[in-house]
Amino acid sequence: MPPFKPVRQTRVSDEVTEQIKQSILLGDFKAGDKLPSEHELMDQFQVSRVAVREALRALENSGFLMTRQGAAGGAYVTELTFEILASAFLDLFLADKISMPELCHVRLIIEPEVARLAAMNVTPEYAQRLREAMEDEETPPTTLHKDIEIKTAVHFILVEMCGNRFFEALLKSLMRVTRRVVEAVHLNTLYLHPAGMHRPIVEAVIAGKPRDAEEAMRRHAMEFGGILIEMEKAFREKSRL
Repeated sequence: MPPFKPVRQTRVSDEVTEQIKQSILLGDFKAGDKLPSEHELMDQFQVSRVAVREALRALENSGFLMTRQGAAGGAYVTELTFEILASAFLDLFLADKISMPELCHVRLIIEPEVARLAAMNVTPEYAQRLREAMEDEETPPTTLHKDIEIKTAVHFILVEMCGNRFFEALLKSLMRVTRRVVEAVHLNTLYLHPAGMHRPIVEAVIAGKPRDAEEAMRRHAMEFGGILIEMEKAFREKSRL
């Protein structure tokens, strides 16, 4: 167990939060590990129960911890993912702090580069995953949720292939915002994003042609971006009803 230091400052919960966070980031606590009890943390930090609970709540809100109830209850370390960033982007969109044209502009900048890098990093395994994703797109979906899942699979494979985790964090977050709007407006993605739109991109990537992949993705981002901008108008109108 890491040697936590006593806290002696006005906003003590902030220091408790920072020390626990650093212990997680440094690997003292791994995903799935249970933190010491509130009483043990109070003793180690020499702070009140209120300060400990505020710190644990802050860490849970930021995605570092989850609280379980019952006999085995307590604060457990979570696996850090892009979900918190995605939620932040979604909140900003729902609060009308970012717009679909802005989102599409960012995708237009990032995704062609992602496709270019993916074409440079293609392997037989990735090529097979892309082919399977394209086959799935040809299968009529049973629900809107499943349709969106199928239509976004190619993008997720490509951004994984590109090898840039920051691109991956951004793109997955932007895709989640897009998904939320489509679900809210209840549009039929068979018409919004028909099967085959990704084929030129996938073919260029599998062929290992970075420039062709980049250009194919640019065309797709511009075409689909225009559809998304119109879709946002429907979303905003529906929200005002």
